[in-house]
Amino acid sequence: MDSLPPKVALIQKTLHTLGVDFEVRQLDQSTRTAKEASEALGCTIDQIVKSLVFCAGQAPILVLVSGSHRVNETLLSQRIGRSVTPASADFVRQHTGFSIGGVAPLGHPTPIPTYVDEGLMKYEQVWAAAGGPFAVFGCTPAFLCTLGQVVKVT
Repeated sequence: MDSLPPKVALIQKTLHTLGVDFEVRQLDQSTRTAKEASEALGCTIDQIVKSLVFCAGQAPILVLVSGSHRVNETLLSQRIGRSVTPASADFVRQHTGFSIGGVAPLGHPTPIPTYVDEGLMKYEQVWAAAGGPFAVFGCTPAFLCTLGQVVKVT
């Protein structure tokens, strides 16, 4: 863990603190986009977890969705009972501590309400960003369910 960049090491430490044995993988190829991540890992784009930040008023929410899916903002707004808009890069960094392309589903400075799209539940293993554009960790959809509420948003 000492050789990992600081933000990536934070994710590994957070995973261990949560008592799970998922290991962060630092890759040579970019994992910044779902397509790049799937190519680097040799898995389907559907198995990549996109961590997307939206604004619900002035507050952030995090939506975890399969790499091949798009969030239906109207449906998301209905599900959470508040209007949402995509967050700016600065807003994402301010509230998650990570830049777009490396936003992890955990390890944020303060807790962010999280919604997990039910479309991720059909996979045995999925891959999420781990704090940087070359870092991921594999996990189960069941683990993602511990991070937030499962909803249909795509």
